[in-house]
This record gives sequence, C-alpha cells and structure tokens, in this order.
Amino acid sequence: MRSLACLRRVLPLLAALLVAAPMVALAVDDPSEMLPDPREEARAEAIGAQLRCLVCQNESIEDSSAGLARDLRKVVREHVAKGESDRQIIDWMVARYGNFIRLSPPITLSTLLLWGMPLLALLVGVIAALRVFRRRSTPESAPLSEEERARLDEVRRDA
Repeated sequence: MRSLACLRRVLPLLAALLVAAPMVALAVDDPSEMLPDPREEARAEAIGAQLRCLVCQNESIEDSSAGLARDLRKVVREHVAKGESDRQIIDWMVARYGNFIRLSPPITLSTLLLWGMPLLALLVGVIAALRVFRRRSTPESAPLSEEERARLDEVRRDA
C-alpha cells in the first residue's frame, strides 16, 4: 500500500520532468563548440548574447538553434580563441552583417529616423487636418455693396 502511495507522488513529478526537459536544452548543440577555457567560453557566450540570429531575428545567436546561429557562434569562439577583444569581434560582425546583427544597435541618425518617423507622420497628419479644417470654416463673406443689394432686390421682385 505504501509503494502505491509513493508511486502516485512520483509519477506526476516524472511526467513534469519529461515535459520540461526539452525546454531546458541549450542552444549549444555540440559540446565540441565550447571553448576549453571556461573564461573564454563565458566571454564568447556574453558576446553571442549581444548578437542577433539572422534567421530567428529576435533571439541571440546563443539562444538560437538555427544553423546560421551555430556558424556564428563558431566564428565568435574562433575570434575569442585568437585573443581578440570583445569590441574587435563585434566590430568584425557589424562590418560583415551590418548593425542589424546587434540586438541593441547604437543610436545613430538612421535609428533616430526609424523610431521618429511615426511621430513625424502623426505631426504631418495633424497639421494637414488642421489646414483642411481651417479652409472649410472660412469666415462669412463681406457685406453686400449697394449695387449688389439693389440687384438682389430686383431678382427677388421678379421671382
């Protein structure tokens, strides 16, 4: 009886572990990708966390399991093993793939324009709407001259 109660407690835990196990898998598919020096590996992972997977686009190359991300991780680790600085490695990647490779691109004129365009479009739309509104609500016309008033009276009498 005791073993049955113990089994009832253990089965849900085993089922949860089986479901959660694939979610815990790391993006580094092959242990041979990892550098032998733990400090260099940590540096490579930190650099890879700053670089965007060009396939997934919203994941770093460290988090992605795409083939291109694997290749980029390998390139980063090669540069780290050569002794290059973090800045040199990121600059190499940017020179090769553009600022899009960075998960947090630097603020430049082009990024400011990219983020500012919706506000600029909204401002232009508001200005255009105000101009149209002002044209439609023109003030009343000037009062009639004596000649126009006489002509209007004549038209009214004939009608």
